[in-house]
Amino acid sequence: MKPILIAIAGGTASGKTTVVDEIINHFQSEDVAVICQDNYYKLQDDIPLEARRKINYDHPNSFDLDLLYEDLSKLIEGQTIYCPVYDFKEHNRKKYETKEINSTKVIILEGIMALYDARIRSLSDILIYVESDPDIRFIRRLKRDIHERGRDLDSVIMQYLSTVKPMYDEYIAPTKRYADIIIPNDTKHDVAIEILAAKIKDILK
Repeated sequence: MKPILIAIAGGTASGKTTVVDEIINHFQSEDVAVICQDNYYKLQDDIPLEARRKINYDHPNSFDLDLLYEDLSKLIEGQTIYCPVYDFKEHNRKKYETKEINSTKVIILEGIMALYDARIRSLSDILIYVESDPDIRFIRRLKRDIHERGRDLDSVIMQYLSTVKPMYDEYIAPTKRYADIIIPNDTKHDVAIEILAAKIKDILK
């Protein structure tokens, strides 16, 4: 049976990971594989660290979408992939580390640009967009980047205003029109998850 590919997009810190976790809770863990699009930022060994810090990581060109499409295609064909692992402090992929991911019944792609590439949309069975209030997203991102990624307050604010918000408006928000389901993440969304889980199980049958 062909695996089901679910693509989940939304702005930074919109709650995509929360939605992913809630979907996983409806299935056996061995039946679900999650691909984080962040791991597919382009390899940048030839660029100094200071220059890497200044790159616009919210633009589609910062992602290796060709590799992502290739890996998703392999998983759908039943093959195993070796996913890159991204280091947010170094702004680069880890040189000697990959993550082995086996093909499973349900494959979830999660990332800000998950609905951007037409090739990836064509592979996907269900397209989801997670929507959240911009102020809430900014606060979540601020906390995450400071506590988990070693960033300081001023750099997070500067990046948000100079690239994150403009790129969201230009490239991410417009992909909402491709979504089969739009999930608001400012309130409880148990009903949406229940309906989605039921649909996935129906396809699997």
